[in-house]
Amino acid sequence: MHIQEEKAVRGPTRRRMRQQQVWDANRRAILDAALELFVADGYAQVSIRNIASKVGYSPGAIYSYFPSKDDIYLALAEEGFRMLGDSQLATPAGPNALDDLAAVAWQLYEFSKNQPHYFALVFLDRQVPQIGPALERFAFMAEIKSHVAGRVQRCLDEGLLPATVHPRTALALLWASVLGIASMALSKRMPPGQQADDLARDAIATTIAGLRAGVATSSGPPRSSCSRP
Repeated sequence: MHIQEEKAVRGPTRRRMRQQQVWDANRRAILDAALELFVADGYAQVSIRNIASKVGYSPGAIYSYFPSKDDIYLALAEEGFRMLGDSQLATPAGPNALDDLAAVAWQLYEFSKNQPHYFALVFLDRQVPQIGPALERFAFMAEIKSHVAGRVQRCLDEGLLPATVHPRTALALLWASVLGIASMALSKRMPPGQQADDLARDAIATTIAGLRAGVATSSGPPRSSCSRP
């Protein structure tokens, strides 16, 4: 191919690349603006017009990137859950199964500190759209749930937890203890002199001690999946 022909090919390709970069940047600006508004004002109180005003676009321009406000939320939720999932999946199994189980809960707490906006949006706002299991974009969450459930199963297999403990119940209890403390810390409602990190560690240790004592068996496995992992 001659040089002139190569330039003719590269020209349209470069234009497409620049157009894609602009599109990606605009989409990112919309998501960032929406995330800030959703957390500050609550999902239900924010409109497409609010998002457009914050980012400096017309409402019609927003719809060229996202069909609805719900789709904006789902894109943000996917980002948040992928961040959380990456931290869970990146942690290799260690020699102590109970330490690995504690790490599952601690990583959720760390997520609340490292990504407070995403944490608040997907875990604390009660009016966001539900994430149904049929949504293909969230299929990756099955791997995350299987991974963390495997941490509980290992404790069961090694006799570190009673056989009556259901993995999903154990995880729900661990996450519940962390979610409450993270929520208090984010809303600045911690008691004076109380360190959230220390309280989170104590909550995780206490929950695991309760599981080992066999006191957390009455709730049984959840009957249906929910929108949070």
